Amino acid sequence: MTSLYEAAIPPVRRALVNLGAILDKAAAHFQAEGVAEADWLGARLAPDMFSLIRQVQSASDAARFLASRLSGGTAPSMADEEKSVAELRDRIDRTIAYLDSLAPAAIDGREAEPVVVTLPKAEIRFTGASYLRDFGLPNFFFHIVTAYGILRHRGAPIGKLDYLGPLDMVRFE
Repeated sequence: MTSLYEAAIPPVRRALVNLGAILDKAAAHFQAEGVAEADWLGARLAPDMFSLIRQVQSASDAARFLASRLSGGTAPSMADEEKSVAELRDRIDRTIAYLDSLAPAAIDGREAEPVVVTLPKAEIRFTGASYLRDFGLPNFFFHIVTAYGILRHRGAPIGKLDYLGPLDMVRFE
């Protein structure tokens, strides 16, 4: 059986690493095409959706809040001031550093602990396990895949394997 930590932190960390690599690949492509960074960082899939910058910020927020809610700790604060790929990469790196600072013991065994998510118009109560399954991971991956979709829509040469990142495959004899 997978522990709560193993179900939460490694997949979130991996997706953030992959998001950083996707941003780097997109940046190289758009620079070669002469597209201003602000143009594609401000792109969105629909007028009422967040821009690419806000999707990356939201993925960072979702990762930090997931980890802090599961551990019972406090997520480090990050102002939403990024305007460049370099600043977004720094935010991703700081988020990964926070995830790396959490020991498995800080999360494991907290499956039944209460987790409360306060939204502008509602308060949602979960257990640690139901929060991870029903809100934490789906919310995080929504922002990761939306960032990917914006970049694909704008013509970045990225594909599913960029989204998945390097695979740790096991070879069976």
